[in-house]
Amino acid sequence: MPKYDELMALKNLGQKYAYTDREVMLYAVGIGMGADPMDEKELAYVNEAVFSPRPLKVVPTFASVAAWGANPGEMNLNRLMVVDGERDITFHKPLPVAANITADSSVLGAWDKGRDKGAVIRHETVLKGENGEQLATLVASRFARGDGGFGGPSEGQPEPHKVPTRGPDKSVDISTRPDQALIYRLCGDRNPLHSDPEFAKRAGFPKPILHGMCTYGITCRGILQTYADYDAGAFKQHAVRFSSPVYPGETVTMNMWKDGDVISFEAKVKARGVTVIKSGRTVLG
Repeated sequence: MPKYDELMALKNLGQKYAYTDREVMLYAVGIGMGADPMDEKELAYVNEAVFSPRPLKVVPTFASVAAWGANPGEMNLNRLMVVDGERDITFHKPLPVAANITADSSVLGAWDKGRDKGAVIRHETVLKGENGEQLATLVASRFARGDGGFGGPSEGQPEPHKVPTRGPDKSVDISTRPDQALIYRLCGDRNPLHSDPEFAKRAGFPKPILHGMCTYGITCRGILQTYADYDAGAFKQHAVRFSSPVYPGETVTMNMWKDGDVISFEAKVKARGVTVIKSGRTVLG
C-alpha cells in the first residue's frame, strides 16, 4: 500500500465506460427485482419487451456498477482482507437506459487504524454523460483489514448519519435467493468471496457472502417500493454504512423513518439477530 501522501495524490480522470439496457436489466434482476413476473411496477425495471409501449426504468443505484472498476489508481491492498465500509451516491439526474460515460476518480481521505488494525480509504468517482454533464457522484469507503501502518491520521472520519430513536414508520421484508450472489456478480464484482466456498472460508466466513453492494441495491428497492412509488427520478441521495454481511437466501428486514424528504433506515437479518446496514439515509425530491 502506498504511503499516505502518495495515496492522497492518486487520481484517474476520463475513464471510459459504456452500458446498454442489458446491463440495466441485469442489475435490477441482480438485486432481486422481477421475482414476481406479474408485478408491473418491478417489470418496468427488468423488461423492455412490452405490448403497450412504456420506457424501461433504471434503478438509481445502477450508478454503482455503471462504471464498475473505476478507481483512483493502484493501492496494492490485500484483496482477501478488503470489505466495503460505506457507500453514498448523489444522483444529479436520472441515468439513461444506455450511454457512453466517463468516470473521474480521486481519493478523499485515508485513516490509519494501526499496523494490525487496518485502514479506511474513502474515494470519490464522478460519472459524466457524453456531453460532460454530471450524472452521479459516488463516494465509497473501504475497510482494508490487512493494510494499516501506512502513516495516515487515525482520527477525523466523517460522522455517520444517526437514525431516529422512535419506532420505525415503516418496515418491509425483502427476500434474497440462494443464488443471488451468482447473479449479482455478473454486474461486475467477480470477487470470489461471493462465489467460491474455499475462498470465503479463508477470508473467515463459513460460506460465500452476498455482495455489500447487492445489499445496498436491495435497500434502494425498499425505498422504491415504499416511499418513492417506484419513481427512480425521485432519488437525490442514497447512503449506507455496512455493518455485517448477508448470506444469499436470507431475508432482509428494512426499518424506515420518514422526516420530510429524508428517509432514514437500517436493515437486519432477523433470523441471525444481526444488523447488516446502519446509518442509512435516502433523500427524495
